[in-house]
Amino acid sequence: MTNVIELTNIRKDYKTGDEVTSALKKVNLTIEAGEFVAIMGPSGSGKSTTMHIIGLLDQPSAGHYKLDGQDVSRLTKKQQATIRNQKIGFVFQQFNLLPRTTVTDNVLLPTIYGKVEHPTRHAKKLIERVGLADRAKHLSNQLSGGQIQRVAIARALVMNPSILLADEPTGNLDTKRSDEIMKLFREINKEGATIVLITHEEEVAQYADRIIRLRDGEIVRGTKK
Repeated sequence: MTNVIELTNIRKDYKTGDEVTSALKKVNLTIEAGEFVAIMGPSGSGKSTTMHIIGLLDQPSAGHYKLDGQDVSRLTKKQQATIRNQKIGFVFQQFNLLPRTTVTDNVLLPTIYGKVEHPTRHAKKLIERVGLADRAKHLSNQLSGGQIQRVAIARALVMNPSILLADEPTGNLDTKRSDEIMKLFREINKEGATIVLITHEEEVAQYADRIIRLRDGEIVRGTKK
């Protein structure tokens, strides 16, 4: 399999006055195309920083990041934004849907920044794919938490990304809704998407094929099932 994500000696420092805090310390990680990987760790372990770097939302202080073989760690923000829009979909704990806006319009939001063929038809198929065909015209504030997260997943998929990054996607859901969402992620992964999941919940991480454990900005263990 081809490595789609390669982090080599990644370090991320944050400076506050004269004090420097290292959120990541020489992290080395490769993820193959089509893998489902969970990154776990306690608060402050560096897991969200890792996701931000993988998602081109932040730049490392040192080291190299190759995405599909291209070193993207030193590209301009504009260049990174273009690649991010083409290749990466995001699902967040807070959902981030537009309030009082229909399900369809929320799913279509990323198409404002990039082109996709027949966007409305494509969005309709994705809404059906996540089991919300009967909710397409509902407003986001008329949906349950589980339904809202399904809309967020459909929105993340609308630009046909090869990578899906999910940051604590079940954090605001009960156990039943969490299981439903994670089963949906597994189905999406089986269809070919590479998924990187950030979580602190062991039960959620077990849906992944491999679990990477971080502590104090370093990878302490990797487990393949």
